[in-house]
Amino acid sequence: MDKVVVGLSGGVDSSTAAAILRSRGYEVVGLTLWLMKGKGQCCSEGMVDAAELCQQLGIPHHVVDSREVFEANIIDYLVAGYGEGITPLPCSACNKTVKFGPMVKYAREELGIDKIATGHYAQITYDQTSRRYQLRRAVDRNKDQSYFLYDLSQEMLAASVFPLGEYVKSETRLIAASYGLKTADKPESQDLCLVESHGSMQTFLDKYIAPKKGDIVDKEGKVLGQHDGVHHYTIGQRKGLGIAAPEPLYVVGLDAVSNKVIVGDRTSADKNECTANRVNWVSIDEPVTPIRAEVQIRYRSSAVPVTVIPLENSRVKLVFDEPQFSITPGQAAVWYDGDVVLGGGIIEKQT
Repeated sequence: MDKVVVGLSGGVDSSTAAAILRSRGYEVVGLTLWLMKGKGQCCSEGMVDAAELCQQLGIPHHVVDSREVFEANIIDYLVAGYGEGITPLPCSACNKTVKFGPMVKYAREELGIDKIATGHYAQITYDQTSRRYQLRRAVDRNKDQSYFLYDLSQEMLAASVFPLGEYVKSETRLIAASYGLKTADKPESQDLCLVESHGSMQTFLDKYIAPKKGDIVDKEGKVLGQHDGVHHYTIGQRKGLGIAAPEPLYVVGLDAVSNKVIVGDRTSADKNECTANRVNWVSIDEPVTPIRAEVQIRYRSSAVPVTVIPLENSRVKLVFDEPQFSITPGQAAVWYDGDVVLGGGIIEKQT
């Protein structure tokens, strides 16, 4: 009988993934990573639900205290990024450094199991020609989470199973109900785990970054207002500026060195190009010449046509066919060929 370690957060998706694999004949072992105290999945509250699920399914349940790993790789990463005037994306970093990497290691070294599974909505296939595992979009495009998984290595993809990739969310809940899972009707998490735990991202950041008053200026440097910290703002933001103007103003730049928030009209937030670093070519080998693709620069944004130009030191230049609004340093840019994730990286700067 094949064995698999299923990452359980206490939510309906991971619960259903475990139940599906068990019904397919796998010997399932539950594993929950304790990332932080508080409400929400991946927290102490989620661990209780995960433990109850394992009891219901009759499977072993292991809990690993990952709070120090989460602190070092996510908390410190976020605080440093916001302090530098960027808007970091914690989820892709968390998936690689806190979840998948440690889960594979624990499964193999502590349990002697080679496969892990999660409740992510994505698919994995193997391409015989390139001899690479390919990350693909889920059947449910509205729930597709491949954007957050672009940074997984070939080793992680080879070890991973995504049972929900072939289902839409409504089917997941029906399957959970058919197995009588207590999580079948559990409300879905709507925010980042840190937001759920602290109430808002601003509340979380205020615990680590002291307020620092500065100027809100236009592109010519004219002072239009005041702010209490650049970490409270992000590129493309319109609300909460506290400035009366004849036309809507948007944040178009953050200068942490001079402690200034730069604003402009809607069109000034449109850019034709950007660069990205820390690039991972997930489904294909790194190309040596420019390629055509479709790119998402935010999780909920539509994929748009782009030319991806490889640069040195794991960097690329992205040249969009049409100007894009709110290209935000610190967020991920992930490029696709159809439903195949070719690669992705962290947006470095607008150009």
